[in-house]
Amino acid sequence: MNTPNKLTIARVIITPLFMLAFLSSIPHRSGIAAIIFSIAAITDAVDGKLARKHNQITTFGKFLDPVADKMLTTAALLAFIQQGICGAWPVFIILTREFIVTSMRLISAAQNIVVPANIWGKIKTATQMTFTIIILIWGELIEVFGFLKNDFHFVTNIMIWITAALAAVSGIVYLIQAKKTIDFSK
Repeated sequence: MNTPNKLTIARVIITPLFMLAFLSSIPHRSGIAAIIFSIAAITDAVDGKLARKHNQITTFGKFLDPVADKMLTTAALLAFIQQGICGAWPVFIILTREFIVTSMRLISAAQNIVVPANIWGKIKTATQMTFTIIILIWGELIEVFGFLKNDFHFVTNIMIWITAALAAVSGIVYLIQAKKTIDFSK
């Protein structure tokens, strides 16, 4: 197994550890969760670059990498809902986009067609991971210093809604791209 695939598997394994840390009642849970999530996000940035640089792109990696990304980002969103950090509607929009795009990828794979990820999807993922880390660090700052608490829910909801908007745009762009190449009559 090559290094990019090992990093992707590491992200799958790290995801429940992130949830365990963040949903626990231990001191500094947000800070610990931020570190764990950041490590997982770094594996996402590194695995694809390594695979392309060393010509180690595999079918396994093409399948598991987006699954690992969705596991990680969905875990954060679900944990945020459980902790009352964000509402269900933006998460619904984000997850609906993920289900639609994943379904389109399965259809295209069955037809031996590759519909590449678009720049909007990459921006959405990078923004979502960055905002998640900011939210976790902000939670840690509130625990440690007790300030910045008043604006937390307002700002975090704005960040989640920005992610939802990017998810919608990237999903629409992906559907337009897919419509040009996939035979929907099959």
